[in-house]
Amino acid sequence: MIRGGTVVDGTGAPGRRADVGVVGDRIVAVADELEPGAALVIDATDRIVTPGFVDVHTHLDAQIAWDPLASVGTAHGITSVVVGNCGMALAPCRPDDRARLAELAETVGEIPRAAILDGVPWDWVSYGEYLDVLGRLPKGPNVGAMIGHGAVRQFVMGDRSSLPAPASPDEVAEMARLVDEAMADGALGFSTSRTLLHRDPDHARLPGTFAEPGELYAIAEVLARHGRGVFGAASRLGEVDDHDLTVVRAEVAWLGEVSRRSGRPVSFGIIQHADRHDAHQRVLGFVREENAAGAMLRPQTSARSIGLLFGIETRTPFDGAPSWQSLRTVRNGGKLVAMRDNARRCQLITEGETVAPLAPLDQIYVLPPDGPTRYDCRPEDRLIEHAERRGVSPAAAYIELLLETDGELVCMWPFLNHDLDAVREMLDDPLVVLGLGDAGAHLDRMIEAGQPTFLLSYWVRDRGQWSIEEAVRRLTSDPAELFGIRDRGVLRPGAYADLNVIDLERLELGHPHFVADLPAGGGRYLHPAVGYDATIVNGAVIVDHGEPTGALPGRVLSSHG
Repeated sequence: MIRGGTVVDGTGAPGRRADVGVVGDRIVAVADELEPGAALVIDATDRIVTPGFVDVHTHLDAQIAWDPLASVGTAHGITSVVVGNCGMALAPCRPDDRARLAELAETVGEIPRAAILDGVPWDWVSYGEYLDVLGRLPKGPNVGAMIGHGAVRQFVMGDRSSLPAPASPDEVAEMARLVDEAMADGALGFSTSRTLLHRDPDHARLPGTFAEPGELYAIAEVLARHGRGVFGAASRLGEVDDHDLTVVRAEVAWLGEVSRRSGRPVSFGIIQHADRHDAHQRVLGFVREENAAGAMLRPQTSARSIGLLFGIETRTPFDGAPSWQSLRTVRNGGKLVAMRDNARRCQLITEGETVAPLAPLDQIYVLPPDGPTRYDCRPEDRLIEHAERRGVSPAAAYIELLLETDGELVCMWPFLNHDLDAVREMLDDPLVVLGLGDAGAHLDRMIEAGQPTFLLSYWVRDRGQWSIEEAVRRLTSDPAELFGIRDRGVLRPGAYADLNVIDLERLELGHPHFVADLPAGGGRYLHPAVGYDATIVNGAVIVDHGEPTGALPGRVLSSHG
């Protein structure tokens, strides 16, 4: 029993004080007061009780094999995730293609190829076999999967999959057959990458980038026959040529046509660019036009800025300078030892002042290490402001901050969704889905998976931008309904017992820290949170006050329900 909390049920209905009863993996009662006698009672006085959060844009495909808790997300109340985004999936896959799919995941998701090859069991060929293996793997959250265009094209076309030449009619038919088979086996949909920003290790475009409309429409017709599934796309928006409205309009037009032909929702990323402040407004305008013509387009955006992290174990803003570059491979505190040496420090400062930084110094923000991590990009948090207050150069200020924090300092260069007013404007639009958390991707560069915590603490509690009921709906039933995830994302009798007990007043993001815990020696950033009393999946507590319990009750989510 979860006793005495304010139940926010995920539908947008007003929260109310109630007890929640769970038997096995299901919620059995939500009532003003339940009879005592439960085997486990969680006191939720002064807490909110919500459905578990649903993250529909992750790249945990490989990571779930070596981090079964999916700690980057479950630390923030996420209980169900979707993998297979951006056209990247691990099946179908012949043994000879494993390295190729690992390379694609490395270049798109910046997940080390060696970690993928060493950490994933790879005992499948077909998509159905992959889902069977995923089902057998122990896991904390529930995991649903889309079939990716990259894997399908590689399976059918081999080395020709990335070429701009079109697929033959027979190849298109075979790709459609594979997608049909995957949908029959329970895939949540299909995803593709059309963006010119995604490349393979040889700088070639990803499989599917140049696929002709007929290929995409053939796959859309598969979804139509099944009457379920989402068509996901890393679309060609926000590119170098998106000042040309005809390019943007054409991109949204084919997305709309895919939706009309499939009768299914199409979801893709929409973001604000620092140098193109109105790009998101233009895209949303085109989305409304397509939806008025019968499409179901649901763009995704993030709740906060997306940016590159600078930390002593990964990179610094000054790594272009030779003396800084020489420290890149130094480990075990050796960098701090070098910075404490007067002569070495003077050399680092001198070169840091003369060599161009890796990012504009007026756009690098210090994430305060002595309190809740802020992502609202306040002017006073800029590295150059810290330097001015100290009366030193940015390079010198950066070293001082590193030494004062014993190397814990992390800075961020936010280059997407930097303007939080634009983020608010996008999230205010009912068509926009909360997503793009990218959990499992960009491991040593970025970490956006803490979006639920930021949404609830910054936007709801601190700024009062949305009610707690609306914010929870955006985190739960809205994405669950979009992806056809049944009986999750809502808190009601009969639903699965995926739940969070949250101390909203204490909820905050901790400081990002780097850990080297990947197979083959790789590392990643983790982002702790404070304020989650309990996170529950299928009736089992998986995180208790920030500490994993060892329970791994997650299941595979199927489009069959």
